[in-house]
Amino acid sequence: MTQSLPGQRPAHEQASTGRGGLPVVVVGAGPYGLSVAAHLRAAGVPVRIFGEVMGSWRHAMATGMFLKSTPAATDLSAPVPGARLADFRRMHGEPELTELTPIPCDVFVRYGQWFQKQHVGEVDPARVLEVSRAASDSAFVVQLDDGRELAAAAVVVATGLHGLAHIPDELSRLCLERPGPRALVSHTSHHTDLSPYAGRRVAVVGGGQSALESAALLHEAGAAVQVLVREDRVLWGRRPSLARPWPQRLAKPASPLGPGWTLAAVCKAPGGVRRLPPSARLLLFRRALGPSGGWWLRNRVEGIVPVRTSVRVTRAEAAESTVRLGLTGAGGASETLTVDHVLAATGYRLDLDAVPFLSPAVRSAVACVPGSKAPRLTATFESSVPGLYFTGSLAAPMFGPMMRFVAGTEYAATRIARHATRRVTAP
Repeated sequence: MTQSLPGQRPAHEQASTGRGGLPVVVVGAGPYGLSVAAHLRAAGVPVRIFGEVMGSWRHAMATGMFLKSTPAATDLSAPVPGARLADFRRMHGEPELTELTPIPCDVFVRYGQWFQKQHVGEVDPARVLEVSRAASDSAFVVQLDDGRELAAAAVVVATGLHGLAHIPDELSRLCLERPGPRALVSHTSHHTDLSPYAGRRVAVVGGGQSALESAALLHEAGAAVQVLVREDRVLWGRRPSLARPWPQRLAKPASPLGPGWTLAAVCKAPGGVRRLPPSARLLLFRRALGPSGGWWLRNRVEGIVPVRTSVRVTRAEAAESTVRLGLTGAGGASETLTVDHVLAATGYRLDLDAVPFLSPAVRSAVACVPGSKAPRLTATFESSVPGLYFTGSLAAPMFGPMMRFVAGTEYAATRIARHATRRVTAP
């Protein structure tokens, strides 16, 4: 049933407004998709949003995980007051969260679902199969998995990290397309429950938050787990201070991504990041925030879960129901490690070729950032295909690391909605 927000017309009436009566289609109903849709609907633009509300957060995060971000960096964006995480908590009689309170993922999911009901309205759960260009004009044709087809004045790709999970070549050949508990290799994004690995030997590959938190959950579930880190040490965040003295604030100003002048600058001016040379942007994207664990996680890992540093996985072989890993340590020493399962916490690779619903003609027309397979975008997040926008992580090589986090929703949603509104309402 279509939900109408206060002061708005029902969706079927909105669809008759704008250029040709065509809506803006938003693909993805996570933080970025919901934020863009909230701004578009508040502007009176007809919009259709497709996907499962907070789907990746519900299905690509293991039960018991927490957000690494602070409460101030987890607000979705709406053009009206009352849409923050703190507003959600207050409305439900829950205590306000501080920087010293790690946010459970399930709390963030409930917040996103509440935001959708309050500020977005109807979300269609149908899956988008293909986005192509209409033959006669600049509109798009969107095909859905239930057989429906609709025209759109513009399309916003807000699919987050879905489909972008990266597993190194030496492990990927042992990874099934839909890995179950008995698979030999999987990616952290494949799991909502790590308890089936109780009593099994698991090697976690990676040294960031996902690796360390997954290792803690596996250990607490009864698995015999060890972490393999190629760096020479594991980095941990520092416990925040709610009242830092001014010399500390001056030396390392606060930002949604943490303290420091570099992080403060890229958060304050994503548009400035976009004007940097491509090589500088990519360097910033790769190095501004390296792998590290949240400060609150440290006492669940250090001295509890074996963490081996300066070690690389050089090969992986299936041996009946186990995996034999060839490891190379510091100084070139090699050894073999046999485990029941390998959990790859090896991050994500931004690659337009992994966005399955772009038609070959549309995909080939999208220009990429030099040295990357991420889309080159204008200041309004529009690609080289007029009317096709990208936001979230796929926009990070253009606008900086803030687009990898919820903190970037306001910057992206306001600019996309403003530009798409002009496109829809232009005569």
